[in-house]
Amino acid sequence: MARVFVYGTLKKGQPNYHNMTDRSHGTAKFQGRGLTVEKYPLVIAGKYNVPFLLNTPGRGHRIAGEIYFVDDQMLQFLDDFEDCPNMYQRTPMRIEVVEWEGTNSAPEERPAVNSILECYTYSTTTYQPEWINLPYYDNYNSFGKHGLLYELREARVDKNQ
Repeated sequence: MARVFVYGTLKKGQPNYHNMTDRSHGTAKFQGRGLTVEKYPLVIAGKYNVPFLLNTPGRGHRIAGEIYFVDDQMLQFLDDFEDCPNMYQRTPMRIEVVEWEGTNSAPEERPAVNSILECYTYSTTTYQPEWINLPYYDNYNSFGKHGLLYELREARVDKNQ
């Protein structure tokens, strides 16, 4: 099992969350919520309003997201879903635990609130240069005040983007 930190459309209540619960993709067990230890730019970009965590530490905000334990099958699905390594790269990031709900480990193995975990995160170094100048967010919500509604892949003219 691997730890994965999701910050965008795969979070609960977001357009692609169903992929995290679809057992045909493997297993993803919600463990808790966290924040990136370092600041990063989280932008909404492209004609489909996709959230991107730009892998340029030190700029932007600490990013809020969810921590999951995933099996190898789900990790492979997520790599494919995130077009890794072309669009996103799966990189280890340090995540501060804000809330922990995971019950599948012994009490002494459960991380304390404010402890630091290493989790895989899908960020990108392969972004358009102008994206660095877009507004930065600390907590992605497709339905947020920004008005940039994410367009599901199924609804896109070019389904590969």
